[in-house]
Amino acid sequence: MDNAATPSIRAIGLGRDFAEHTAVHPLDLEVNPGEVYGLLGPNGSGKSTTVRMLTTMLRPSRGTAQVAGADITRDPGTVRRRTGVVLQGTALDPLMSARELLCLQGRLQSLTSRQARARCAELLTAFDAQEFADTPISKLSGGQRRRIDLAVALVQRPDVLFLDEPTTGLDPASRRSLWEEIRALSAGHGVTVLLTTQYLEEADQLCDRIGILRAGRLIASAAPHVLKEETGDRVLTLRFRDAPAAGRARDLLTARGEQLHAAEATPHAVSIRLTRPGADGETLLTLASAGLHAESLTVDEPSLEDVFLRLALTPEGATAA
Repeated sequence: MDNAATPSIRAIGLGRDFAEHTAVHPLDLEVNPGEVYGLLGPNGSGKSTTVRMLTTMLRPSRGTAQVAGADITRDPGTVRRRTGVVLQGTALDPLMSARELLCLQGRLQSLTSRQARARCAELLTAFDAQEFADTPISKLSGGQRRRIDLAVALVQRPDVLFLDEPTTGLDPASRRSLWEEIRALSAGHGVTVLLTTQYLEEADQLCDRIGILRAGRLIASAAPHVLKEETGDRVLTLRFRDAPAAGRARDLLTARGEQLHAAEATPHAVSIRLTRPGADGETLLTLASAGLHAESLTVDEPSLEDVFLRLALTPEGATAA
């Protein structure tokens, strides 16, 4: 990926109001060619509104953006020709087959009948959909429908692909299959992908960079590993011989103001967040001075879930660069 190239998506002060409610505050964003960029945030944080503005479905209240080299307000037609969009709910005609839908989309994109049929065959092969190509959409599984939805968005060979929660409602196998398709589009064909998702594992697996939205504000934007290093806390888990010893350790550490990590706690173990340098050594010294010695200990690196919980759901969360 050439980071010196012109961004495929560039938003400057982009925002949207609804009546007296600001859905998206002025947002600055750049996504590089061939990059997979994920937008995370709780419900109502502005993810879908941002996608709708960037895809020209919703006019911004302020700011500007260029997508695939075209301005979203001054040249929306070019933006639409150069982008593909997959929204949360499939928008496929249930009575048509995948083959019919793909050929129709090709004709709508000004392909000749021969070109449309050739592109249809190419996409059916790419998405391993020949077996159900002539089956009505209404009879396909959720995973099969999503694959066709994605194929329809790719008929015009877009430079930029927008995916708004593309795997919601899919079973794990179908979700991972779609991940492979998205990776191939980015790595193999240089397509820039901006996706929103509610699955943190999905963002961690797929995205080169992640932006976190909270109440309509972009509060962090970085590679997943950078967000974890700069924002998440390591977790120290101490395992004791018996529950009473673990209970004494828990009480002592709580009195010292340490942050317990309840998700890892068991009757014989205590977990704390290492919120400052040297906290692990301080903890062991504190316990040893009280005659408490752990039989074993582990230190776990922060997860994307830790980052999300701290930034997206905690008002006082710090912004990562």
